[in-house]
Amino acid sequence: MLSLLTIFITSFFIAFSGAMMPGPLMTMTIGESARSGPWVGPKMIAGHAVLEIALLLALFFGLTPLFKNEIFFVGVAMVGGLIMIWMAQSMFRSLPTLEIKAETTSGKTINLYLAGILMSLANPYWIIWWATIGLGYVLVSKELGFAGIAFFFVGHILGDLVWYSAISIAVGKGRKFFSNKFYRILVGVCAAFLAMFAVWLIWDGIMKLIKIA
Repeated sequence: MLSLLTIFITSFFIAFSGAMMPGPLMTMTIGESARSGPWVGPKMIAGHAVLEIALLLALFFGLTPLFKNEIFFVGVAMVGGLIMIWMAQSMFRSLPTLEIKAETTSGKTINLYLAGILMSLANPYWIIWWATIGLGYVLVSKELGFAGIAFFFVGHILGDLVWYSAISIAVGKGRKFFSNKFYRILVGVCAAFLAMFAVWLIWDGIMKLIKIA
């Protein structure tokens, strides 16, 4: 029997299927945590949560057909993949001059809450996750009304918060022991994952486009 507790627990653990995927949000969390400390992850997830509340309400009130549209998926995959490739190549180009700093440079402070929103939007996997796993959960949770949706969201966002906080603390607390060389390697690995994921995403979009045609 479906219960609010079941929805909460399962949504918490399944949230990791999205949170653990490398992408713009993960990349920026690692980079900014190395410079600014362990609170970066929670702040970015706070912004991410605002965006997901808006999306969740949109799905609850009738946006579901759009997310099931394959043309929409292809568009998201193509555009998002190209954005991610651009981000990856920008990261690779910056590697020779990257340095770990104790805090962000004056005049260049990043609004981490806004970054959480923008980096989520820049990751097409976020849309894909909600169009598949997330949408399924919304439809099931709706059976218990608004309470079901609320328990799903709280469980889901707590999963995101736990993962990104862990990443941020690990990097932020260890920044005193990180050399600039290690930092550059870390960012380089993130850029490589970002580029590989972007290529896979574009290829998947092309395959779906061929199938539609």
